[in-house]
Amino acid sequence: MGATAGAVWGRSEQQDFRSRVRGTLLGSAVGDALGAPVDGLTLDEIRAAYGADGLVDLGPGFGRRGAVTHLTQLALFTVDGLIRAQVRRDIGAWHPPTDLHRAYLRWAATQRDWGPDERRKEDGWLAREEWLYARREPTRALLMGFGDDRMGTLESPKNPNEPGPEATARSAPFGLLVGWEPQLVVQLAVECAAQTHGHPTGFLAAGAYAVVVHALARGEGLDGAVQRALALLSARPGHQIVSDGLQHALGAVRQGMPSPGRVEELVGDGTADGVLAAAVYCALVGADVRHGLILAVNQGGPSAATAALTGGLLGALHGETALPPAWLAELEGRPTVLELSDDFAMEMTQGPALHGPAGASPGWLARYPRGR
Repeated sequence: MGATAGAVWGRSEQQDFRSRVRGTLLGSAVGDALGAPVDGLTLDEIRAAYGADGLVDLGPGFGRRGAVTHLTQLALFTVDGLIRAQVRRDIGAWHPPTDLHRAYLRWAATQRDWGPDERRKEDGWLAREEWLYARREPTRALLMGFGDDRMGTLESPKNPNEPGPEATARSAPFGLLVGWEPQLVVQLAVECAAQTHGHPTGFLAAGAYAVVVHALARGEGLDGAVQRALALLSARPGHQIVSDGLQHALGAVRQGMPSPGRVEELVGDGTADGVLAAAVYCALVGADVRHGLILAVNQGGPSAATAALTGGLLGALHGETALPPAWLAELEGRPTVLELSDDFAMEMTQGPALHGPAGASPGWLARYPRGR
């Protein structure tokens, strides 16, 4: 597995890229936090709790406003794994799925341990962030998938009957590999999704989402990005359910005013194909980021996952400045998300200067060790 190398970044290009990286990760986290308090409630239950308009602002969840779930935790460890993969490439250890699996095992440790082990310097800085040790209702598929050291692969996936949306919700960072060819982005995303979600719907939705984010991060429009995903999916066995969902989302845009009923229809039974379709729809029809996210959460399916995917799309499309400032101000872990976003942008634009053969930054290698 390889990537396009040697690109020269101008200053304005670096700034635009950093804004899209921040937008993607913050947008996904804000969507997750917005949807968390109503996740799994019916629309009637949401309206009974929050009024006729449903949830229109951050609500209390896990003891505070703006709290995120395991979806955001895992997305952050995806970023950490991608940076570590790039750093390890210098020593000839180039197998990103393995580096991502190690990152996800570090997340799994946060779900078992009381707090970070300061003696484990090889874990890097993210695994020492105490707020990430909160257990936020991780699904059985995630705990089983990362419950031992065996890495699921496409040939031998973990949880082969699991079509849920959790792997898709951690896959936006793959789309931020803007120097990679789209087909490689899809391949990495599906390989990493198969570590917990071995049903084709589960891992192909992750690949489709990643490549849509990839096109957006490179400056394309959302409709064209979805068309690109459909073209790349068409060659993969078992793609029809995910492809049909995306086609349904595009068609729903032309069927009148947006409504919770239309979102619920797209979400269906809450599997990855439906959640992805609903997120694409909400991102396409939302008048702005706030409207798109509110539309994504006020429905009877997995509100946190749907809004997390929607927020990632809109953040990649518009950059961080389009996100609602009041929601960002209350977002749990916002300093960590920003720090990790900027590290990712720096690695992808200036990596050789940080750890290449000509020299290395000890500080960078302490943050992202070349070991496990």
